[in-house]
Amino acid sequence: MSKGLGNIMKQAQLMQQKMARMQEELAQCEVEASAGGGMVTAVVNGKQQLITLKIDQGVVDPEDVEMLQDLVVAAVNEAIKKSQDMMQQEMSKITGGMNIPGLF
Repeated sequence: MSKGLGNIMKQAQLMQQKMARMQEELAQCEVEASAGGGMVTAVVNGKQQLITLKIDQGVVDPEDVEMLQDLVVAAVNEAIKKSQDMMQQEMSKITGGMNIPGLF
């Protein structure tokens, strides 16, 4: 194995370790998004898992369940998007902005 290839492999291993550490740290982070003017709020972690969901009592209308469902979906999807954006921003710091297929 040439010295250059050995250095590349070492750098790749270091990058992999940094990414694993970063993913562990981001798993502990939480992002929040809301819909309906704050009537529904979703909190998602760095693993894109829903942590909490808050629904204002005023939006609960038995005659209009569809609106509540739409607000929940919108809040959760926005929180997941924010979590993914956070992950991409942190990942680009490690990769120097390189787009590496398979990381996301």
